[in-house]
Amino acid sequence: MENTKEENNIRLYPIYKMFSWDLLFYYSINFLFLTQVKNISAADVLLAEAFYPIFKSVFLMPLTALVNKIGQRKTLILGNLLNAFSILTYIISKNFTYILIGQFLSAIAFDLKGLAETNLLYDSLPKDEKRGSQFSKIDGKGTSWYYYIDAITTLASGFLFVINGYIPFILCFLSCIISTAISFKFSDVQKSKTEENTNFKKYIKDLRHSFKYMLQSSRLKYLLIFGGVFWGFLCVLISLRTGLLEQIGVSEQYIGVIFAVLGIISGITAKNQNRIHNRYRNKTLAILSVPAAVSCILIGFFVMGEFSFEVTLVLVLLMFLTQFIAKGPFYTLIRRYLNNFTTSSLRSKITSLYNLIESILRAGISFLASFLLRITSPSNALLVIGCVVTILIILLLDRMRGRVGLKPEEYSKKEIEFLSLK
Repeated sequence: MENTKEENNIRLYPIYKMFSWDLLFYYSINFLFLTQVKNISAADVLLAEAFYPIFKSVFLMPLTALVNKIGQRKTLILGNLLNAFSILTYIISKNFTYILIGQFLSAIAFDLKGLAETNLLYDSLPKDEKRGSQFSKIDGKGTSWYYYIDAITTLASGFLFVINGYIPFILCFLSCIISTAISFKFSDVQKSKTEENTNFKKYIKDLRHSFKYMLQSSRLKYLLIFGGVFWGFLCVLISLRTGLLEQIGVSEQYIGVIFAVLGIISGITAKNQNRIHNRYRNKTLAILSVPAAVSCILIGFFVMGEFSFEVTLVLVLLMFLTQFIAKGPFYTLIRRYLNNFTTSSLRSKITSLYNLIESILRAGISFLASFLLRITSPSNALLVIGCVVTILIILLLDRMRGRVGLKPEEYSKKEIEFLSLK
């Protein structure tokens, strides 16, 4: 018996996410590639990365309209192709301007992918009471597979970088081509709304109105802000961790080994995100976020303590471990919490609003990191950022108490009406 479109999407999704959730062969060496091979300063690398979420924010609304018009399948194809072009831009880059162009292409690519990927899976699942847990299970499987293959490619990229700095980037480009090929095999299960959205200005106006309306929901508002702060924080840590390992004297090939092992840890926690949710319930976000934020403060103190290289490295790696344990399940869980109690039409708008808020907050943290790297070391930058994010997270968690993580019947009638927006 031939599989339906929905069944094909569900079967294909974990394989797609394994190759496509994020860039392979990239994150453990991109900072080294830009600073050592392309001679871009560390502060300018962080500055370019700060423009990435700004680009995402500026183009999010028109891209949301485009996704609604062309459908999720074509969106995934376009997003993965643009990712490939962004990597080509880094390969041929000669100065800071090229890096900015690469960040621009990458921002558009991940805007498109972020608007389509999880919604395609959610729309393909049966509409019953198990939908949320099924989504978490399938998305978590794909996420964990990604972390496992990312661990392998990270391990390889460190050694390949020592041979030739361009090799990991060429392999990253090829992985983007594989992602594009897989994207062609998906099917749209939600009809595009071409006729409904031919008036672009009217669509944007309606989208803005929906954003304002959704932000009246206390539950949704705090989930969006919390998710944006913490995920933006985790993204900024990527380059800072590499800079810190350079600072304390870890060689390039061993940086790849370190991040490969830590990536496996993220894969394990991502696969078990449903167990984490079931165990901690409404405390899950606090359990994941507070230790990760505090770990940055401790890293700053450990490096300042002038311990031996071996002791410093062990202490720093323990703190990195805390961050990777949190990173694994967080992405899937925050998407699950945002999608709870929602309709198909509302989910795409929530995704757009979440991406917008995350981009703005990530830009703020990135600009802070870039400024700090111009005046101090990566360890001190982590210390300051850790203090700022820890305070923000504690304040948000306090405000979320009694508003987020309740059972459906415990929310007010008004709150449920917001989450059932037609």
